Amino acid sequence: MPDSKEPVRRGASTDTWIVDGLRLALARREADTTLARCLYDALRGWIQSGELAAGRSLPSSRRLARELGIGRNTALAALDHLGAEGFVDTRPGAGLYVADIGFRRPTGAAADRTSRSVGLSRRGQTLLAYSRGGQGNRGAFVPGVPALDAFPWAAWQRVLRRHRTRQRGRWLDYGAEGGHPALKAAIADYVTIARNVRCRADQILITHGAQHAFDLIARMLSDPGDTAWVEEPGYAGARAAFTAAGLSLAPVTVDAHGLDPAAAKPESARPKLIHLTPSNQFPMGVTLTMSRRQALLDLARRHGAWIIEDDYDSEFRYSSAPLSSLQGLTDAGDGGAPVLYVGTFSKTLYPGLRLGYVVLPPSLVAPMRRANVRQFREGDYIVQAALAAFMHEGGYAKHVARMRRLYRQRQARLREALGPAAELMGGDAGLHVVLRLASQDAERRLIEAAATQGIALVPLSGYYAEAPAMAGLVLGYANADETEIDRAGCWLRRELMG
Repeated sequence: MPDSKEPVRRGASTDTWIVDGLRLALARREADTTLARCLYDALRGWIQSGELAAGRSLPSSRRLARELGIGRNTALAALDHLGAEGFVDTRPGAGLYVADIGFRRPTGAAADRTSRSVGLSRRGQTLLAYSRGGQGNRGAFVPGVPALDAFPWAAWQRVLRRHRTRQRGRWLDYGAEGGHPALKAAIADYVTIARNVRCRADQILITHGAQHAFDLIARMLSDPGDTAWVEEPGYAGARAAFTAAGLSLAPVTVDAHGLDPAAAKPESARPKLIHLTPSNQFPMGVTLTMSRRQALLDLARRHGAWIIEDDYDSEFRYSSAPLSSLQGLTDAGDGGAPVLYVGTFSKTLYPGLRLGYVVLPPSLVAPMRRANVRQFREGDYIVQAALAAFMHEGGYAKHVARMRRLYRQRQARLREALGPAAELMGGDAGLHVVLRLASQDAERRLIEAAATQGIALVPLSGYYAEAPAMAGLVLGYANADETEIDRAGCWLRRELMG
């Protein structure tokens, strides 16, 4: 289907622009889409949008085959499919025409209303503000994406193939166990040793990533209108989940010691949820101090609040061993454990895996599992079984250790490319650093200039819910090789100096 930014050429004959549009559609065809399906999708889309009005003629299958360089049977299959569904009619001796089935192209005020996405709620419009979008996941400065070029695909595929060939029939049905038992056991072993999390395997709920976990927690443990403390600046994904659940967001300032509970506004002093990234605050890269950890645990107990410990990339720490979790400071019993520990494989493996987990207090295991089955269903147990084997057999630990070394090298390369004059913050852990700038005007200028070079820059100001207290750029380095880092880093260095 032609891109919406490439309007139909009104001056050309019907046949001409249709053939040109179909040629473009074929050039953009996905690998798993047949030629006939591609033609059908494009023609049907134009009919439904009104681009092809009722009564307009269509080119013959013979002409489509000749001008598009495809077999006539392929063209016939697409046109016959349209005819079978009633989108086109055949006129004896005159060929094919678009059927009059009520599709009209919006014009005037109607078209203007359509372009403004009529029907979005105020909440829906707010949610869109949390989505950066547009820059993709590739490039020297895109934050939050691991080194996809260094993932051990061959080893992972071998494990995956082994479990697919050994799959049992029940793994193809909906799951209701909170995740594959072997994966929950592997995660429990891992977080107990690596992160000092206190848990058993049955306290773990497998999710489709951290975002799924935030959404489930917000819906099950709070009501619309309740207050959620979020870090300022902080992770937009958590804010989006809480907004979708109808919560009132209370941004709480982050300083050099992490989130400062004393900085909370009086009207938000009784939160229901508190979202934290204590080991490596996102995006500033600071660590929540022990005194503040204890203060937040005391506050949560006092007010009956739940702390969501978002431990998204703690494995990648460069100046010391990974820090112990906040959850590990609590007692084993429910009364002393107001913490839900959220982890994800999106940073340690790859985002498309769509697997994360929550370590739940014992009293929440049964209700959260039932709600998860009802609301979201459960993920692919075959993939979960393969990941469990990957962890038990040592492949996961080996990969994480290798990536820790690689990311340390790539961060050093970025620092070298930017030069000593660049004021960088963070970098003791994680997949990005923050470049401090003098003003938001400097942010905008650099972002606009970078776009002309094909470089994606992410402003620090975008992570603030209120007026930004600091200007800067969040510079990712994990998913870029040395050549990309050198090119983009040297360009940014020249811009900063000049």
